Amino acid sequence: MYAADISIDERALVLQLIEGDEDAFCELYAAYKNRLIYFAMRFLKSREYAEDIFQDAFTIVWQSRRFINPDASFSAYLYTIMRNRILNQLRDLANRDKLREQIFSQAVNYTNETKDEILVNDLRQFISRALQQLTPRQREIFEMSRERQMSHREIAEALGISVNTVQESISISLRTLRTCLEKNSVIGAELVLFLICLNL
Repeated sequence: MYAADISIDERALVLQLIEGDEDAFCELYAAYKNRLIYFAMRFLKSREYAEDIFQDAFTIVWQSRRFINPDASFSAYLYTIMRNRILNQLRDLANRDKLREQIFSQAVNYTNETKDEILVNDLRQFISRALQQLTPRQREIFEMSRERQMSHREIAEALGISVNTVQESISISLRTLRTCLEKNSVIGAELVLFLICLNL
C-alpha cells in the first residue's frame, strides 16, 4: 500500500518519472511550481530566490529520480528538499551580507569614481575568465538565463532541448564557477557569485 495522501494519478506520474519520463517530470514540475515558490517566498521574501530554489529542487528530483520511493509521499519529499535548500539559502545570504559589509568597509577609502570603476572592471574580467571554464553550451545557457533574463522554458524552446537539461546545465555552471573562484583564492568568492546572479 502507498501513502494515503498520494493520488493515484500523481503516483503514476512519479513511477513514470522514476523511469526517466520527461513529460511526467514536466507535469509534476508544473503542478508544484506555484505552491512551492509561494512556500519559499514566505521565508526568502524574494521571488527570484524562491524560483531558483524551486528549480534547484526539481534538478535534484530529476538527478535522484531512481531513488524516489513511489509508495511514500512525493509532496513530503519535495517539501523536505525545499526546506533544506531554503535553510541553506538563508545561511548563505547571511554570510554574504557579512562578507559584503567587510569588503565595502575595507573599500571605504575608494571614494574616487575612477577607482570604483577599476574595481568593477576587474571583477568583470575575472568573471569573464571564470565563464571560460564552462563548455560552450553551458556558457550559452547560463548567459541566456543571467544576462538575457530568459526563463528555463524559454531557453529550452529556443535551443530545442528539455527544461530539465537547462536546469541541470545552470546548476553545473554555478558549481563550476564556484570551484573556479575558490581554486583561484578569490576573496569573497560567494559575493562574486552573488554579483554574477545579479548581472554585474
